[in-house]
Amino acid sequence: MDSKGKNTIYKVFIYVVLLLLAVSIIVPVGWVFLASIKENSEFYGNPWTLPKGVYIQNFIDAFQEAKMGDYLLNSVLVTAIALVILLVVALPAAYVLARYRFKGSKLCNIMFMGGLFINVNYIVVPIFLMFVDGDKFLRNIFGTGFFLNNIFIVALVYASTALPFTIYLLSGFFVSIPKDYEEAAFVDGAGYFKTMFSIMMPMARPSIVTVILFNFLSFWNEYIIAMTLLTGETKTLPVGLMQLMQAQQAAANYGRLYAGLVIVMLPTLVLYICVQKKLTEGMSLGGLKG
Repeated sequence: MDSKGKNTIYKVFIYVVLLLLAVSIIVPVGWVFLASIKENSEFYGNPWTLPKGVYIQNFIDAFQEAKMGDYLLNSVLVTAIALVILLVVALPAAYVLARYRFKGSKLCNIMFMGGLFINVNYIVVPIFLMFVDGDKFLRNIFGTGFFLNNIFIVALVYASTALPFTIYLLSGFFVSIPKDYEEAAFVDGAGYFKTMFSIMMPMARPSIVTVILFNFLSFWNEYIIAMTLLTGETKTLPVGLMQLMQAQQAAANYGRLYAGLVIVMLPTLVLYICVQKKLTEGMSLGGLKG
């Protein structure tokens, strides 16, 4: 068999594998969307039958009775606050570590790179115990705690744990930018801060978009930290969804359960579809070049 025939067979094999992977993802997602608009009685027959109509009551019950609306708002707040904190800290840190050499810069780079190999789930318990001790101390002085059941603290933990990957990705992009831009800015009288904010950061926009998208998906779907630090009525969507799954499986109310799944999935699916091209561009311009 000649090389052209081998190439054709290889391409056919790749296309078949990709098609199977696409089907394995699209079919479950589509099934969840269809199941979310079924009445409860329709689940006792063939699960693959199409819904008889559009039963919106599942979503109304999920928002009102299962409090998915409150959990959705909490997730939006946590994700937004965490992204703001992360960008405010990571952008200047990545720029300085990538473009300047100073005493201790090599150690800082090593520490941030080492953070890439730490699984956040393994340090949740120590973080929780630190916050418990902190709340005990605050209660003895002020009569109330601050660290647990606090949306801002959860966002701060999210941002802190995402710093190593974010700085790695942004540094890879900043390193690839020629120094001519900075030299031209200095000749024009721009200082360090103006150069960073007016010239370098606009050029790093593809990489910044990638960072926002990756961390949005991570924060939005995070479960263990939110479950551990939010021990009261305040919950994020993944934690609320898990409780909804346990309650509705026991009550055999599957329509409301799948409506909750759609509420969690829909924002991430829409976001990914809208910015898929920019996500790929940002990855190629960012960490892969570094």
